[in-house]
Amino acid sequence: MDGRSKRFFKMTDPKKIAILDYSYELPDEKIALYPVADRDTAKLLIYDNGRISEDSYINIHQYLPPNSLLIFNDTKVIKARIRFKKSTGGVIEIFCLEPAELISEYSTVMNKKESCRWKCMVGGASKWKEELLQLTIANLKSKISNLQLTITAKLIEKLSDAYVVEFSWTPSDLCFAEMIEIAGDIPLPPYIKRNTDIADTDRYQTIYAKDEGSVAAPTAGLHFTEKIFAQLSEKNISKDFVTLHVGAGTFKPVKAVSMQDHEMHAEWIDVKATTIKNILSQLNNTIVAVGTTSLRTIESLYWMGVKAYLDPSLNQLRLGQWELYEAPLATKNIDARSALEALLNWLKKNKLERLFTSTQVLIAPGYEFKIAKALVTNFHQPGSTLLLLVAAAVGNDWKKIYNHALQNDFRFLSYGDGSLLFFPKVS
Repeated sequence: MDGRSKRFFKMTDPKKIAILDYSYELPDEKIALYPVADRDTAKLLIYDNGRISEDSYINIHQYLPPNSLLIFNDTKVIKARIRFKKSTGGVIEIFCLEPAELISEYSTVMNKKESCRWKCMVGGASKWKEELLQLTIANLKSKISNLQLTITAKLIEKLSDAYVVEFSWTPSDLCFAEMIEIAGDIPLPPYIKRNTDIADTDRYQTIYAKDEGSVAAPTAGLHFTEKIFAQLSEKNISKDFVTLHVGAGTFKPVKAVSMQDHEMHAEWIDVKATTIKNILSQLNNTIVAVGTTSLRTIESLYWMGVKAYLDPSLNQLRLGQWELYEAPLATKNIDARSALEALLNWLKKNKLERLFTSTQVLIAPGYEFKIAKALVTNFHQPGSTLLLLVAAAVGNDWKKIYNHALQNDFRFLSYGDGSLLFFPKVS
């Protein structure tokens, strides 16, 4: 961190940010309720050096420098909403958020058979009385066979912001991923005010989705197609993948007056050592994060590398919400190359081929990006932490960008259009 960035941190305390300064009026008619017919025909706003232009995603390769590296989030959305009908005819909806007991990695939980526990939001929780702790869906036909699936949900514990629910099911040779695929529903965001349909199963998923665990899609990636990938390859633009399992906290509104009273939800990331090596080798090129989740992941890698650099003996590497803005991290001048090398050395020392951990990082105005030089992202909700991230990337020009999008028929939020934002160069 150079002298200028030190002063920048000192001048801009993210805890004191007033969320009202990062709000705007979003008419309902601007919110996309459905995706465009073809993924890569979505509109693309390009912001570069203060200038705004328009195109569509199919031409994104024309705006990226040769030898760029695009980082995608390959998480896969699970059908996280399960509706149980009570004997009285009422419905209790259980929205699976994340595993209640996560020891090593998501695949371990997704492959569990017979039973497992999840942290959940429960619609109609007040109506889940003692005699209704055990709920069953019987005679449910599988989409892949004539299997009868019976699921039982048991309320285990009430947390401050969720419930712990134990699911058990028969046939018990099905794993949790198979069970929820059969019984669940795609968890469209709350601002998409309609019922899900069969098309959402495909369209609320990136074409490269791989690792199951998200309850929300990394929506910037929804616009990419094999044709776009081929065009990128022809221009010698490469791609790599990280995994961040998106939690429902991504939709959590900032209700606090200032950010110091808003708690970010921790999310699980999974990054291969080979990917970290690839990023390290491309630091002199343009590294583009596709989506805010990819951006927070690769920037978290830098800060975890700083922690490993400062103390190689650490048993685990995690990142809290405010750590990067406070001593000792914010007071150290460690370049990205040294940080990533320290992170790789830490993995090697601990005989790990991948980093699986959690990050609670909040990127807000005043933050200086360490790895990414550009961001592909959709248009986000007013007064959200995602909009704070965009403001961190482009400064006060976020207002100009969003005003342009509103006045030129761009579609907003998860199923909407998107943008390619190049970060201003720091001299």
